[in-house]
Amino acid sequence: MGLLENTISGRKRRNSHAHVVAELGSAIVSGRIPEGSLLPNDAELSLRFGVSRTVLRETMKTLAAKRLVEAKAKVGTRVLDKSSWNFFDPDVLGWRCEAGLDPEFIEHLAEIRLALEPAAAAAAARHASSEDIVALYAIAAKFDNPAHTAESIAKIDLEFHLAVASISGNPFMRSASGLIEAALAISFKLSSPASAPATIAEIAANHLRIVHAIAARDEAAAVKAMRHVIEVGKDRIKNAAL
Repeated sequence: MGLLENTISGRKRRNSHAHVVAELGSAIVSGRIPEGSLLPNDAELSLRFGVSRTVLRETMKTLAAKRLVEAKAKVGTRVLDKSSWNFFDPDVLGWRCEAGLDPEFIEHLAEIRLALEPAAAAAAARHASSEDIVALYAIAAKFDNPAHTAESIAKIDLEFHLAVASISGNPFMRSASGLIEAALAISFKLSSPASAPATIAEIAANHLRIVHAIAARDEAAAVKAMRHVIEVGKDRIKNAAL
């Protein structure tokens, strides 16, 4: 087999792997495959998905890394309890969101954001360079546009919060980007501030306060401003769900 054939074969295997991971992962997180249950054996899964056992082995390794399953000799591959799942994994979070949103899940997302992002804002106030602050002001300025759609303002919000996480200098904050992205996606899916010019102006002012605090090296003010932004978003979602 030549180089081109090898490349094509490898691409097909990766695509097959991604498809089977998504199908099984989504089924597990949604509850269609129950916690504690055993997955079908390799022969059955190979037949069902039309893939080789090599692809299945790669799939099981990926699902195990996400803490969704655990393989045991002479037992099989068992679906782990929800308490073991890695919700910091972007795929697991995405599958959980696709499975349906409930008040408890939304509250849990807000709680973890309140635990992480105000601390990231405080760290950004300590570590931000002049270039970082200029960049944050530039992002914050994009909020103030009455013509925003739900999609356009969501992209800017994500850009802003990921920038603060990066400027914090803490690699753990940056690693939580998938969680921040999922939380914001849910927030804007349920209730977007782009629905009214006054709300757009409010969100613009709220984010600008975060930048002012970071620029002033005022950690307490940065924490307060970030908490306010997250709590306003949480209240907006709750009101939309009523």
